Amino acid sequence: MDDRFDGFIAGLGAASGLRAVVGHWPRSPLGAFTDVMVEQPGGHRLLLAPSDAVAEFVSATYTFDEVRVGPVTARTDGVRWVVDAAPLALEFTTGRRSGLGLLLRAVPRRLAVAPAWISVVDVVARRVLPGVRTRGSAGGGREEFYAALDLHRITSAAVDWDGADQGPLAPVDPPVRFGFGSTPRSPALTRVTTIVRSSGAGSAGRRRAS
Repeated sequence: MDDRFDGFIAGLGAASGLRAVVGHWPRSPLGAFTDVMVEQPGGHRLLLAPSDAVAEFVSATYTFDEVRVGPVTARTDGVRWVVDAAPLALEFTTGRRSGLGLLLRAVPRRLAVAPAWISVVDVVARRVLPGVRTRGSAGGGREEFYAALDLHRITSAAVDWDGADQGPLAPVDPPVRFGFGSTPRSPALTRVTTIVRSSGAGSAGRRRAS
């Protein structure tokens, strides 16, 4: 059974060493939602989730030291994004489509979201984008596939954690350690379809219906 999450992933770092990965999912088996994964400078990994259902599914897919449930929202005008996920307050601006983004958009969508194609892309990604994977284990015997459809650079950001400014935009370095791969080192917003394949017991759709 496949669960498909269609939306955006933003990965960025701050000069303090804090790194954040924002998932904004207008379409998913859990409905529309935004969640945020944060790795603090010391390595502590947190999930900020908007509901118990999202927290349960995401924490079964990735690895965290702490999970917090509370309001998580994202607003965008297409270029500027504002994310509220206390204690994180994040604003960032995207720039032009990257060269990789142009290549991703050239792939027909039906092919781009096919797990067989994603597996081929994974071989290339391992060689040219350190830390980035498009296929791997999602825990609980499940597999996860990332179909990247577009990519824009993040050009500026303001990051506050618990009211403290975390400094200017910085690379995602070291790579985040939530799952089998990281986001690109250079801060970026990726248009993505994520496929989580399971035998059925851990399906988000089944959990929502139960």
